[in-house]
Amino acid sequence: MLRNSKFSIIAVTTYLLVYCVLLQIERTQSVAVLMFVISPVPLIWMVYTILKYGKYNGRELAENEEYGYQDRR
Repeated sequence: MLRNSKFSIIAVTTYLLVYCVLLQIERTQSVAVLMFVISPVPLIWMVYTILKYGKYNGRELAENEEYGYQDRR
């Protein structure tokens, strides 16, 4: 579960959304400050998980292609 890139994306996005909501509520701003201080940890975990375990299912570039777009042939 911790090595699943989709799970890490959903978990970190939920974490950041909860942070934004708590930041708007006056009584929970101290919790939001704590979440802000801790926020680099889940972001680094997400980036690491995507780079290490993520899979790319698109086509490979041809030999003379400098770059490719998925929406163009």
